[in-house]
Amino acid sequence: MPAYKDKEKGTWYASFYYEDWTGKKVKKMKRGFPTKREALEWERTFLQQQTADLEMTFENFVAVYVADMKGRIKENTWGTKEHILYKKLVPYFGKRKMCDIHSKEVIAWQNEMLNYRDKNGKTYSPVYLKTLHNQLSAVFNHAVRHYNLKVNPAAQVGNMGKPKSREMLFWTKAEYLKFAEAMMDKPLSYYAFEMLYWCGVREGELLALTPADFDFEKQTVTISKSYQRIKGRDVITDPKTPKSNRVIQMPAFLCDEMADYIKSLYAVEPSDRIFTVTKSYLHREMDRGAKEAGVKRIRIHDLRHPYVKHTTKKYNSEKQKTQAIKVDLIAWVFRFCTFNYSKRSWTL
Repeated sequence: MPAYKDKEKGTWYASFYYEDWTGKKVKKMKRGFPTKREALEWERTFLQQQTADLEMTFENFVAVYVADMKGRIKENTWGTKEHILYKKLVPYFGKRKMCDIHSKEVIAWQNEMLNYRDKNGKTYSPVYLKTLHNQLSAVFNHAVRHYNLKVNPAAQVGNMGKPKSREMLFWTKAEYLKFAEAMMDKPLSYYAFEMLYWCGVREGELLALTPADFDFEKQTVTISKSYQRIKGRDVITDPKTPKSNRVIQMPAFLCDEMADYIKSLYAVEPSDRIFTVTKSYLHREMDRGAKEAGVKRIRIHDLRHPYVKHTTKKYNSEKQKTQAIKVDLIAWVFRFCTFNYSKRSWTL
């Protein structure tokens, strides 16, 4: 593993051959190292990553993991994983060799995460602690499955934290109707929360909706994409899971509402987003509406569960479905009457 000096520039460079994944010998060269030692260190690291030698450091293996996995994961999901990798894992395990990280090192890292306090004395939430451990375990699982690491030390230790941070909250229909009335001063907000509540869509799915997604004759809306705001960019991705691609039957009054809303949008094209806001806007409006209506503040995601629960196997007996239909029909009629009375005062 020699290194060479560039006499003209006074720097060092590494030049060597290695076998690529096809078995073909390829020449590799990199210039501009201040010292011979740095040139040799770069060559050694490069060859370790090519062969996935588990004598390499955790930091170098993370580079292998990123190269293997980044293209397989949604951009918004990868952003979270990348933050954890480089902010929570590499600073602690980075210089340790993969083959030298055992359960005792993982326990020490867990204790550090459990004892963390920010400047206000706040700890990591149980859900976040679990997420941190899951990502560490994912790195070691990748090494076990694909690069012949004998054991996953994170799996030996076991998880920390909890899968859920708190009990899910719900609104009764009466509470939602109070909230909806408070939203009527802003048509965009009102229609957005109508879709969230009555159709059980996710925030990202709502924000990706276009006029082309609605079929008002069949009274349906098609969910086939999701909106994310990533590093200042608008990004449209697939829905959360393959099963999230679906066609939702809309109540008649909601079809009328959405048809009116889309007609009110200036020069809107079939492929244009109809809710041109972000998730943070919805959260601010949720805060405002809950306060004005005098109802408890719930998560926006919690709005979908009263709708979704009737589609699960647990709630699918004929008796329960009939009862759900009766309750929803009564609510829809009431909502339709309230909407048509109130919207007269709107100027769209």
